[in-house]
Amino acid sequence: MRYADRPTVEAVVHVAAPPARVWPLVRDIGVVADTSEELQEAHWLPAPEGPGEGDAPAVGHRFRGRNAHPQAGEWETVSTVVECDEERAFAWAVMDTANPSALWRFTLTPADGGTELRQWAQMGPGPSNLTTVIEKMPDKEERIVAGRLREFKAGIERTLAGIKERAET
Repeated sequence: MRYADRPTVEAVVHVAAPPARVWPLVRDIGVVADTSEELQEAHWLPAPEGPGEGDAPAVGHRFRGRNAHPQAGEWETVSTVVECDEERAFAWAVMDTANPSALWRFTLTPADGGTELRQWAQMGPGPSNLTTVIEKMPDKEERIVAGRLREFKAGIERTLAGIKERAET
């Protein structure tokens, strides 16, 4: 798989709580940061780029994330909410919304008395730290992308488990 193919990964978990209880956790970028190894912290940018005091996030709101990775070091990104459908879906584009370095999306579906919570991520198509590595080692692109997909999947599973634990307690 090549980066230009916009590779994706996803995972799903059943949460023994209704979407109304899961939704506030999904749209809380602080919870996402708390459950991630790579995303160290995330903060909404001030209104009008982010939610105003006491407001829920909406499409177009932006947040800054500080990330860390053992091989890539530390970096910051600005993400923009591109989908916010209450109790159904929450998604953001990293950096440029027209050409994001990644897209991240949660979906919530009522199921079996609770919620099927799915998180999905897509690499690219825009430039990222990964594209810089690929440019230096183009012959290893497929291995690099596969490794990063494994990291995305592990991170997604960790985030889903953290949200599940919070929603069920």
